[in-house]
Amino acid sequence: MSAITLSTTRRELLLTGAAAAAISLLPGALRPAASAAPIRPFSVSFPQEQLDDLRRRVAATRWPDKETVADSTQGVQTETAQKLAKHWATDYDWRKMEARLNALPQFITEIDGLDIHFIHVRSKHEHALPIIVTHGWPGSIIEQMKIIGPLTDPTAHGGSEADAFHVVIPSLPGYGFSGKPTAPGWTPVRIAKAWATLMQRLGYTKYVAQGGDWGNAVSEQMALQEPPGLLGIHTNMAATVPADISKALAAGGPAPAGLSPDEKRAYDQLDDFYKNGLGYAIEMNNRPQTLYGIVDSPVGLAAWMLDHDIRSYQMIARVFDGQPEGLSMDDVLDNVTLYWLTNTAISSARLYWDNAHFPSGGFFDPRGIKIPVAVSAFPDEIYQAPQSWAEKAYPKLIHYNRPAKGGHFAAWEQPTLFTEELRAAFRPLRQQI
Repeated sequence: MSAITLSTTRRELLLTGAAAAAISLLPGALRPAASAAPIRPFSVSFPQEQLDDLRRRVAATRWPDKETVADSTQGVQTETAQKLAKHWATDYDWRKMEARLNALPQFITEIDGLDIHFIHVRSKHEHALPIIVTHGWPGSIIEQMKIIGPLTDPTAHGGSEADAFHVVIPSLPGYGFSGKPTAPGWTPVRIAKAWATLMQRLGYTKYVAQGGDWGNAVSEQMALQEPPGLLGIHTNMAATVPADISKALAAGGPAPAGLSPDEKRAYDQLDDFYKNGLGYAIEMNNRPQTLYGIVDSPVGLAAWMLDHDIRSYQMIARVFDGQPEGLSMDDVLDNVTLYWLTNTAISSARLYWDNAHFPSGGFFDPRGIKIPVAVSAFPDEIYQAPQSWAEKAYPKLIHYNRPAKGGHFAAWEQPTLFTEELRAAFRPLRQQI
């Protein structure tokens, strides 16, 4: 495919054909500046031998003895893992996900010495609000694919033209199709700067950011950096835990007196997670390179990813027991297979190590954000941030809601509720575009 050059009032960007077609749709005010690095179109196509090797490895799994308890207190249960493996080895078809990805405009651009992969879907509605949406671990761009249509084409999904977004979904460094850092230091602070560069490179002069998990850390760092054009952020895993609560949690004692019911529930959720759910994070914080087993065993990788937080695991276990609720078996395997085929189990884990060695505050500690923030507190998140904590953490809180259903992977699990939250969250800021 030959390269072509587009000129827009003395601004030029060298692009291959597919990327040029996407850029040609941009109004003049949104076209990339002359200093922008090349943006290259991207598509997904893994060799069949890699898919055959994956099936062979799944079928050849060496299984441990069954757990000695009747619940999940020892980790991912054998029955769940074996059901996952059976579906993976016999019925699952990665090519369907590959086709869905290739139906979307995908690109690669180099920022700060690293190739960054991203999906970029523009709305047909002229006054759409640009948004950059960031995934976390053990997530990927696959988490957000269900919300692209409702956000970019709201009139076809129960909304109005005034609800439209232009959507940018990047893969974190070391994740998916983005480049893998070869030196330490790619922290949320550095990623936030890269995301601002990306939005500038795409020509967006005013935009918002969204994220949960690491995506929240990145979005909150963007809010702290206040790059030109960032109007506000939305989080579905807010950092709102007051200092006295953090101290009590670290001590492992009972909840402080005087908490409201919502605050007490949040405390109990956090206490349970810190005592029972942090094993994966401790290992990746300290020794990510040791995780060779999940690079060599697909089922080992899947079990490691499933064991993120107890409520997500319980939901996924029900899915493989024939009770889909938001996610399907294929949804779960799409995400795990992406990690496997891109060999990103360890490169993604290093984000924890980088953050631990170049710290920027506790994961749930308020950061002193001064720009507008919107919070959606889903009930089955690691903790459901109480409104009282959110109001203290975010002085410019423009939206707070507690949706009826959803957990850590809210956009993936409950895309309709998640879309409604983003529409409501950013309405107060639309008048600024």
